[in-house]
Amino acid sequence: MKKVYVAMSADLVHPGHINILREAAKLGEVTVGLLTDKAIASYKRLPYLTYEQRKEVVENIKYVVNVIPQHTLDYTENLVLLKPDYVVHGDDWKEGVQARVREKVIAILKVWNGQLIEIAYTRGISSTMLHQGLKEIGVTPDIRLKQLGRLINAKSIVRALEVHHGLSGLIVENMKVEVDGYPCEFDAMWSSSLTDSTAKGKPDIEAVDMTSRMLTISDILSTTTKPMIFDGDTGGRPEHFAFTVRSLERLGVSAVIIEDKTGLKKNSLLGTDVIQQQADIEEFSYKIKVGKESRITNEFMIIARVESLILNNGMEHALERTKAYIDAGADGIMIHSRKQDPDEILEFCTHYRGFEPRVPLVVAPTSYNSVYETDLAQAGVNLVIYANHMLRASYPAMIEVAREILINKRSSECENKCMSIDEILRLIPGTL
Repeated sequence: MKKVYVAMSADLVHPGHINILREAAKLGEVTVGLLTDKAIASYKRLPYLTYEQRKEVVENIKYVVNVIPQHTLDYTENLVLLKPDYVVHGDDWKEGVQARVREKVIAILKVWNGQLIEIAYTRGISSTMLHQGLKEIGVTPDIRLKQLGRLINAKSIVRALEVHHGLSGLIVENMKVEVDGYPCEFDAMWSSSLTDSTAKGKPDIEAVDMTSRMLTISDILSTTTKPMIFDGDTGGRPEHFAFTVRSLERLGVSAVIIEDKTGLKKNSLLGTDVIQQQADIEEFSYKIKVGKESRITNEFMIIARVESLILNNGMEHALERTKAYIDAGADGIMIHSRKQDPDEILEFCTHYRGFEPRVPLVVAPTSYNSVYETDLAQAGVNLVIYANHMLRASYPAMIEVAREILINKRSSECENKCMSIDEILRLIPGTL
């Protein structure tokens, strides 16, 4: 039997996939190289189904004899291992990200006189269409909750942007650009206590209660599908934190981040300009344990935010607390700094790489905003949060429009700064 190799994601199997496998089986024994989550996330969004779920589906398609993992978008490792007589693929990869992959496949096959067979694209259906349909339907809380952990395992760095209402959530959901030939988008949303409070005209001192914040979360989740990370401030009393954890889980939120401070909450970027005090290590570790015991699922993440650098307590102080919080069961560590350069954070990362065990590392480069994601990823950061930029961008725009209306006694002069009514009507599904 001739050996045939077919690589696929197989997240949403449709007639186009079946057609390719049917044609491949006519040529010989079909081995499917099933792309791992990490391979898929390297060039497009994370699949809805896990690798094991996708593997079970593909193994039960009658045209398939073997299923093996393909760990990268590049076919080289599996092709050199199998030396197939044929590689079969749809003819829709001659442009875009996969064009370079295609060229490399052709070059490798020439080594043993293998052949690339390209099957005509099945018109009228595609994974993109199906994904869009799923986005319009939405996701269940259970599926959404698990996404953040899968993203952290699959990507070199996960990118989250602040949201404070449904409209900002839609922007994060739909914003996509192309960078160096690859699609780029946000992976997750951050519900900031600062921006949620500010949007309501309230001070950032935990004046907005959890009931109100949960309503904001619900509004955002009803119009989006991406995972949500919740800014839990100090977490409050341990008994209250347990209730918060269960409430967030029910909504489908993926993680809560709580900071190791006590007393009246003040924004961390104020540093020592205001009175801020860290909680005792034992006290905060207990709060983490209470939160962990309150979880219904193992996938919900409780992330401990270390404020030692914010309060000028030093690197050793931060590292001591980090170790204690991991020992207490924290699913991640967020290290925070208000320095204008990233040196302090990068120094922490150097020390943290020597930790065993380690959990995912989170940063929010609000003040040290010159650092690139690639540098953070190389330092060992797993999740970067752009923590307040959506609200900060919207306020100056609204101020400018209001000022121009007052100055000109009409709105014509500011029209070019506003979305058209037509765009507004088309923005929200179901409006028209």
